[in-house]
Amino acid sequence: MRFLRAQVVSFVAIGLLATSCGQKGEQESTSGNEAKLTGEIKIDGSSTVYPITEAVAEEFRTDQPDVKVTVGVSGTGGGFKKFGRGETDINDASRPIKEQEAAACKENNINYVELKVAYDGLVVVVNKENTWVDHFTVEELKKIWEPGAQEKITTWNQIRPNWPKEKFNLYGPGVASGTYDYFTEAVVGKSGSSRGDYTASEDDNVLVQGTSGDKNGLAFFGLAYYEENKDKLKLVGIDNGKGVVMPSVETVKNGTYSPLSRPVFIYVTDVAAKRPEVSSFVNFYLSNAPTLVPDVGYIPLNDDEYAAETAKFTSFGKPQ
Repeated sequence: MRFLRAQVVSFVAIGLLATSCGQKGEQESTSGNEAKLTGEIKIDGSSTVYPITEAVAEEFRTDQPDVKVTVGVSGTGGGFKKFGRGETDINDASRPIKEQEAAACKENNINYVELKVAYDGLVVVVNKENTWVDHFTVEELKKIWEPGAQEKITTWNQIRPNWPKEKFNLYGPGVASGTYDYFTEAVVGKSGSSRGDYTASEDDNVLVQGTSGDKNGLAFFGLAYYEENKDKLKLVGIDNGKGVVMPSVETVKNGTYSPLSRPVFIYVTDVAAKRPEVSSFVNFYLSNAPTLVPDVGYIPLNDDEYAAETAKFTSFGKPQ
């Protein structure tokens, strides 16, 4: 990178002899990372996508130290509220934007582009001292989490008769989380809601701590957080009717870990996309994702997919 930067400096020095129009064309032909940039980029949203975006931001800050990049964690839904009011430039999202969120953006004249950045799987985990749960079927998960189960389905033996007659304790993301939305739709159905008598948190570390400290704990969250805490938790396979499949990078990427595997996204506003520091950051994100995504425990897209997302963003950022 330093060699390339040196080349660019030399190139620009020579270019000072050209006309101003020529200078502009040459600057546009280089990537944003090679130019000296300033400004601020405001990002918020999904706790699931946060580790990817923060890893990218950390590298980008090294490359562009005069650009202030802040990455918040309000959950996908909370982030879209800020995004729809024009308070942020980029929203991390572990699910596609909802109709009402898109309507809020339209009402405030905010146009945006959706960019897929990685794949993630949702895991179901129990306490390491749990010796009876070997796997769940999708139907069993629905029986546990559907709204009608609240205060009615509360013990293990109600799920399978040979399991203990002990009360289980549930942990999961809050209702503003895209992980909650995805899990609920995949397991419970299109109702969009689950039982409410569980310990909810937007902080996945709280869910890890709760389950690891509770013999009767049961939780769901992203695969990456399990990978960081695998020594504290017992991973449970899922049977969707085609046999038990354990979540892993391979089973998420090849689609056999169904229905709990999904793509994750960033959303960028049209106004932000036209700012050089944001445009540079997003291109940096997509070009460095193949390396950084697996570093933080997620599954990268293939090269053709990243090329398609880059082309989509380039087209989106052009003047209409």
